[in-house]
Order: sequence, then structure tokens, then C-alpha cells
Amino acid sequence: MFDHVERRVLGTLIEKEVTVPDTYPMTLKGLLAGCNQKNNREPVTDLDTFTVQRTLDALKARGVVRFVHPSHGARSTKFRHVLDEALSLEPAELALVSVLFLRGPQTLSELRTRTERAHPFDSLDDVESSLEELARREPPMVVHLDRQPGQKETRWMHLLGDEEAPFVAEPDPVPVVGEAAPAPDLAERVATLEARLEALESVLADLGVSPSPPC
Repeated sequence: MFDHVERRVLGTLIEKEVTVPDTYPMTLKGLLAGCNQKNNREPVTDLDTFTVQRTLDALKARGVVRFVHPSHGARSTKFRHVLDEALSLEPAELALVSVLFLRGPQTLSELRTRTERAHPFDSLDDVESSLEELARREPPMVVHLDRQPGQKETRWMHLLGDEEAPFVAEPDPVPVVGEAAPAPDLAERVATLEARLEALESVLADLGVSPSPPC
């Protein structure tokens, strides 16, 4: 089991291994910025250097993080995860665990879109198949939540946290009276575009570029 800071550190290391491979393994400064970034995180955190370093020390002792010590002109110790080795996770499973660590419970569509850079799934059935494999582990690593009141889709949640907050459903928007509800394919396309925008914002954040606010 991992506490909320350990999950944020591990999720960030897994994410950045894919999104910014040129700067991976990560320095403490880069990891801190990744943990506290405001996009693609739920909730947003304000961790400090001491907390992240202490967490890295604890994760190293548990065998899921390794330290890369300075050599050949390097000035800083860097950090990399080995969660896939420690938990025997396939690439698809690792991508799902990372997104669940960083964003909390999500639908199949959200998980497919948000794992696209780490592991492109061919279909929602493939996403569900990988999640079911994780759910069959002993002990299980994920659980399929029942559909909550006001929601159209069910969600999946990881079970690797020792203090996991209760899942509070966010009701789906209610159509205005007299206004036709969006067609399922249109709603799906909008959700996909929003997720891709989040991914683009993540890339800009990795590059140190702040997106311009809309006019």
C-alpha cells in the first residue's frame, strides 16, 4: 500500500519516463515540479522538497524506486521507478496504474485517452481486459465501482492506497429542458478532445511553457 504522496511520486515518475525521456531519470527539482503541476492531477498538491525526498527514501527502502548517483560530470542524484519490476506489471497495466494514481477513479474512455502516450489501447475492450487482469490479482490492485447516481458510466479505482478517500460521484451534466441531449458519439468526441487538450498542456508544462489564456 502507498500513501497519497508515495502515489503522486510514483505516478509522476512513471508518467515522465514516457513524456520527457530525455530528462529521465528525474532530478529532485524536476520531480517536485511534476508532482505539483496543475494539469493532469487530481487533486493538485503543494509538496515541498523535504517531503518528496523523504518519500523517495521510503520508496527506495521498499524496492520500488532507485537512486542514480552522479557520475561523469553529473551534479545531481536522479531518481527512477521500478514499480513494474516490483509488482510484475505489463506496460499496459503500468500505464493504467500511473493514471489512476495521478487522477483517481476514471471511466474506461478517460483511461484509454489518458494512457495513449504511455500505452495506446486499440479499444475500450482492451482497456477493460487489462483492468480485469489487475482486479484478478491477489490481492486485487483495482476495483470496478458501481455506477453512481447521476452518472452514465461506471469508473475504475486503484486499491494500492492505504488511506484512499471515499469516492464521491460527480453527476453528469443534466440537459436543459427542451434541449436535446448530445448524441453519444458527439459526447465521446468532446471528451476525447478535452483529454487531448490536457495531454498537450502536460507537454507544454514539461517544456516549461505556460499556455496562453483564451481571449
